[in-house]
Amino acid sequence: MIVPMRKVHVAARHSDHDALLGSLESLGVVHLVPVDAKAAVADEQTTTAIQHAERALQILASHHHYGEPPQMDAPAAVEEVLRIHRQTSERQSRLGLLHRQILELAIWGDMRTEQFQALTEAGLDVTVVTVPTKEADDIRAELVHRLGDAHGGHVLVAVVSRGGELELPESAEVHELPSRDRPSLKAEAAELHEAIQHDVKELGQLVHLTQAVEGYLAELRRRADYTVASRGSLSSEGITALQGWAPADKADTLADELAAAGIEAAASSFEPTEDESPPTLVKYPRWTSPIKGLFDILGTLPGYKEFDLSPFFMIALPLFAAMLIGDAGYGLLFVLAGAIFYRKLVARAGKAKTHLVIVIGAVTMLWGIVTANYFGITPGVLGPASGMGKVMRVAAPLYRDNDQAARDILIQVSFIVAVVHLTLARGRKLLGFFPDLRFLAELGWCFVLWAMFGIVWHLFFIGMATPLNRVLLVLLGAGLGLAIVFTYPARNPAKRLGIGLASSLLPLLSTFSDTMSYIRLMAVGLATYYIAFAFNSLGADVARSGTWLAGAPIALFGHALNIGLAIIAVFAHGVRLNMLEFSNNAGVEWAGYAYKPFAKKQPQEN
Repeated sequence: MIVPMRKVHVAARHSDHDALLGSLESLGVVHLVPVDAKAAVADEQTTTAIQHAERALQILASHHHYGEPPQMDAPAAVEEVLRIHRQTSERQSRLGLLHRQILELAIWGDMRTEQFQALTEAGLDVTVVTVPTKEADDIRAELVHRLGDAHGGHVLVAVVSRGGELELPESAEVHELPSRDRPSLKAEAAELHEAIQHDVKELGQLVHLTQAVEGYLAELRRRADYTVASRGSLSSEGITALQGWAPADKADTLADELAAAGIEAAASSFEPTEDESPPTLVKYPRWTSPIKGLFDILGTLPGYKEFDLSPFFMIALPLFAAMLIGDAGYGLLFVLAGAIFYRKLVARAGKAKTHLVIVIGAVTMLWGIVTANYFGITPGVLGPASGMGKVMRVAAPLYRDNDQAARDILIQVSFIVAVVHLTLARGRKLLGFFPDLRFLAELGWCFVLWAMFGIVWHLFFIGMATPLNRVLLVLLGAGLGLAIVFTYPARNPAKRLGIGLASSLLPLLSTFSDTMSYIRLMAVGLATYYIAFAFNSLGADVARSGTWLAGAPIALFGHALNIGLAIIAVFAHGVRLNMLEFSNNAGVEWAGYAYKPFAKKQPQEN
């Protein structure tokens, strides 16, 4: 449910400005809207400190605890983390450059520059050339020494003379001596590597101060919010005034609560006007609270004047995820992971996301049971004589031995899910319009959906050789008629029909494409099964030709990869069907922004 909001205005004596802000901050119910948005900004020092603290926490999150915590306060810890991180980045950049130089000097071997310098000081001229390997013996000098093989069939040769002339092949390429040799570069790289390891240990010690830095960041944010609230108020003729939004039940009691806090202030509340967009506060029913985890990940909120779709998402997303993953074994792993690591997951991701993982796992288990798929093993794989296969068949009404029949039943289920899901979307929109006559247009689109479902079913499972049922055509015509007549119920019949017809063409096409879009549930679910089956078969073949110690890792790798792909599919397809197809038909554009009351402690997203 989207909580009703009211616009609130609060005014008090200018001398009570700070006390008023302090009381509002303690109450924590008013989402402040600055009178002058340009002036309502935090000071640069606080903003910079917030950015530094946030960056420090990001850095610390990628390191593990090490040793004992250093003795320093949170601001000093932030600066130390940033300093070490900059220093480490510079060292890693330098180390990468050294590794490239070492590779480039590979043909020089482990020669040292001081060796060449000693020869020069002794009066020997040293020339280094590359020549084709077959021409190396054509060099004439007092000393010819091969340093190493060069690329392209060439060899690197050091030629020494005492001032005499050299005889070199025409193909010889003379090289200048490198300014540094490989041994010295390797020594510097080793020192840098050791220094980087020391930096990592220092950051590991600073990880102990993460909680202190988080508290410091919370205080900085509170300070910034207070400055924004103070600068966003209106001060004139000894009066200070603020405006904002508050839940309707809190707005009515705001004046009394300020009076109880000892603040003499006038407070009034108003219903939002048509052109105003209050912030969105969603109050989730307890059974739908896990779906908040998805909305937190996506960062989406319905507009204040839109609908709360959390009940629909809470039912549809686990079902879609189950059909996309399609494996009872994988579902069991999700449930076990959520149960075994419950506390750690809640601490890092929050209850909503953790519970959502467990719910998706449980529904996936049920779907895998009714389709008889356990880690890519089905009754067909086990064989007709298998007792376990017979047990799996009993609990699997959607399982079919024939591959084509298995695909057909999954396609049928996908289309049934599609028409029900999209009808619920249109039905929710219909209830929002009622008793406005536009609800009849939504009823018409429900008729169109079922007619389109019948047409798609006919195309897939009956064939074009059989004529369409007339009932479908009548249902399609009646639905389009209602949509055209009541989409824009103007008094002018020509205007009504013209606008209705123009605005119905694209939705008619999208109704067909939306229905067809749900076939992805079948396609991805089967792909997940076939990947698991393929790796099982590959592992079994290796085990038969060798040992299970060789075959088992192949199967385990395949299932791990498959689970990763399945998780991606849930976001790429399961979330899409809810956020696009369903939401578009429900008329929800997710145009809302979050209700963030001015409070001492803001709830932080994980």
